[in-house]
Amino acid sequence: MDKAMVFQRYGSYKNSSVAWIGDIPTHWDFERAKWLFVRLERPVRPGDDIVTAFRDGTVTLRSNRRTEGFTIALQEHGYQGIRKGDLVIHAMDAFAGAIGVSDSDGKATPVYAACVNRGEYYTNSYYYAYLLRYMSNAGYIESLAKGIRERSTDFRFNDFAKLILPIPPRDEQDRIANFLDQKTAEIDDAIAKKQRLIDLLKEQKAILINQAVTKGLNPDVPMRDSGVEWIGHVPEHWEIKKNRELFTERKESGSESLPILTVSLHTGVSDNEQDETENIRSKIRIEDKTCYRRVYPGDIAFNMMRAWQGAIGVVKTDGQVSPAYIIASTCSLIDGEYFEYQYRTSKFIGQMDRSSKGITDFRKRLYWAEFKQLSTIVPPLDEQKKIVETIRDISKATDQVVESVVREIEQLKELRSVLIAEAVTGKIKI
Repeated sequence: MDKAMVFQRYGSYKNSSVAWIGDIPTHWDFERAKWLFVRLERPVRPGDDIVTAFRDGTVTLRSNRRTEGFTIALQEHGYQGIRKGDLVIHAMDAFAGAIGVSDSDGKATPVYAACVNRGEYYTNSYYYAYLLRYMSNAGYIESLAKGIRERSTDFRFNDFAKLILPIPPRDEQDRIANFLDQKTAEIDDAIAKKQRLIDLLKEQKAILINQAVTKGLNPDVPMRDSGVEWIGHVPEHWEIKKNRELFTERKESGSESLPILTVSLHTGVSDNEQDETENIRSKIRIEDKTCYRRVYPGDIAFNMMRAWQGAIGVVKTDGQVSPAYIIASTCSLIDGEYFEYQYRTSKFIGQMDRSSKGITDFRKRLYWAEFKQLSTIVPPLDEQKKIVETIRDISKATDQVVESVVREIEQLKELRSVLIAEAVTGKIKI
């Protein structure tokens, strides 16, 4: 995809009198949407499946994308027929981009508006879908909806009908729609390739970390059977110990003056956490702290309810944690950061999962009694520290590349948005 694309402008422009559109080519018309589209409320046919408008602009049968995560209606009151080629607007989600052209016949709830050409003007539904999604991405639909109904983001057909929309000539509507189909597909493909690169980099990083904490840094070191099936072979001079030999439970009370800390999941960083280089971070809360527990740098903290997801880490600063946490004070045999890396690998998360008590994921708890029976690989302390240094280097190098690729993805997304905006409003000549 050539980011340096150069486009011509039209010969002359006129004022559309619409702020979000601005000037349009002199030969373009503009009119209220009610003179371009009508809403059809068709009866549902036997065999019609549910059509869903997704926030990425895809309007398709629900079964074509995913079937979980939707509210299932016991009775389909007011359902309507949707036909392939309809311009579909999701009234409650239009502000987030749920506007597009249906690629399937089916049925939808009454919050959908199935719009078709009224007859007075030519309308390419794909062009107008791009135009409306530009309005959505620019925040105009949300501001319009909230202006009509306080604290609401509904964008109903009557609201759409009042909008003044540009009307390019037929051949230009078709060219713009085809051009944007091609260019956005190219950009989306480039984004997908970069996202796959990020996934591969993260996967490679996880493999290298797993190798380092379970096999060491020397590929030629003699190995032995650990005696634990799921751990497998380890370097001959490494030990396998139960956590009761490495940790003691800390139960010291917290205080009002200490910051409240929280631990991230192995899959990411929560909204309230600030620094990805740390796993225990300060979080501001206003609540009773009398039952909180004191933590010190070097302690291991894990969330009883989320340990099975990887919510375990080494404490980096003085503070306190909520009663949902278990605090383990380390002995001289273990480096807390090495332990954290080890327990964030899939095998050790699996060990915590198997030892957690509870029937469902929402009820699982890893208690101290179970934690102290878990197995840990214990290399000599100096090797642990070298492994930690190596992992830091691996993480830094990988994260720098990932950040660079993420910036490239954001630039491509911005390019796509600008291209759509400029094309649908006539700022560039297609």
